[in-house]
Amino acid sequence: MNDIKFLENKHLKKAGEGAELAFLAPGEAEKARAYHRSFAAYAPTPLVALPKLAKTLGVGRVFVKDESYRFGLNAFKVLGASYAIGRYLAERLGKDIGEVSFDYLRSPEVRNQLGTITFTTATDGNHGRAVAWAAQQLGHRAVIYMPKGSDPTRLANIRAHGAEASITDLNYDDAVRLSYRMARENGWVIVQDTAWEGYEDIPTWIMQGYATLGLEAMAQLGAEGIDCPTHLFLQAGVGSYAGGVLGFLTAKLGDARPTTVIVEPHQANCIYRSALAGDGRPHKVGGDLDTLMAGLACGEPNTISWKILRDYAHGYISCPDWVAANGMRILAAPRRGDTPVVSGESGAVTCGLLEFLMAHPGGEEIRKALDLNNDATVLLISTEGDTSPKTYRDIVWYGRYPSRA
Repeated sequence: MNDIKFLENKHLKKAGEGAELAFLAPGEAEKARAYHRSFAAYAPTPLVALPKLAKTLGVGRVFVKDESYRFGLNAFKVLGASYAIGRYLAERLGKDIGEVSFDYLRSPEVRNQLGTITFTTATDGNHGRAVAWAAQQLGHRAVIYMPKGSDPTRLANIRAHGAEASITDLNYDDAVRLSYRMARENGWVIVQDTAWEGYEDIPTWIMQGYATLGLEAMAQLGAEGIDCPTHLFLQAGVGSYAGGVLGFLTAKLGDARPTTVIVEPHQANCIYRSALAGDGRPHKVGGDLDTLMAGLACGEPNTISWKILRDYAHGYISCPDWVAANGMRILAAPRRGDTPVVSGESGAVTCGLLEFLMAHPGGEEIRKALDLNNDATVLLISTEGDTSPKTYRDIVWYGRYPSRA
């Protein structure tokens, strides 16, 4: 059954003719990576080649960047949160981020000057854990709000970093509003990975932090003799990560950037619906946002990243939850001889989608539109590991959310 929705971008812009990209230029990305490198826990995450899976699917090469190794936190989000907090602290000190390091920001000198700051955010788990970890590492405090239905294991992981955290009875976007209100009432600093009018600096810094991932991937592909992948699939919740990575690649490569497709769950497909509306404006998705892909369960686009995705993404796909479940199972056991990747529900959806497009009749029209064939080099990013262990076992071991392809 094909209930995957594809929308080709008929208004694709050339690099420089669309949304502003200067803040994601290679120099800015290098500045973010230099800050990340000042953390003892920093190391590039693996780029895993899956040649046997590529052959099975009928594409030239498949690479998966495995973010489950990121700073020991099992997800990529810390790239954005740590950099945004670092830039905020640097500005409070009257310094450029290039002048400070992790060790300097946690020094007694800086602590005495700034005191203890409380950072707050709303999260389904990964971003909140990243904020809590970064605040703890730098000697500050965090208060985290989670939407209803959040996994208690993710809550426990956040609390393990010393944060005050709770699961609310709100959906994600309303939890964001709660965090924002509490920040204003208490003098806290909100570190949210989405943007709205009047709140843009910190979301911009978060997107710059995600550009580190793009820098690493390009260097790793270069070591394989590949200048650029032909195709890139990026998951989107509010779109910050997708916009950060696509914006960096467009700023770096111009019109030679890969054919890029934005992927979302049906129940929270605010980027797809915004593109479908065709008026250039971001559009919201309301309700409970009830999807297996908890990390993508966001109903309101980041107003900064939306413009990048609107102008430079080649297409948008909205898909059901079983696609993500298939991706988890495929990455856990790709093909004999390939390296397994432990990928959570939001991390694996792009792999499940690639398999559907290449292996099933229902994907033929889309793969032709995207020119996916034996010459394609596909880059996927597994944005999280098994951050919800029970969900991971239920799907990979016990077959929950069976394929409907």
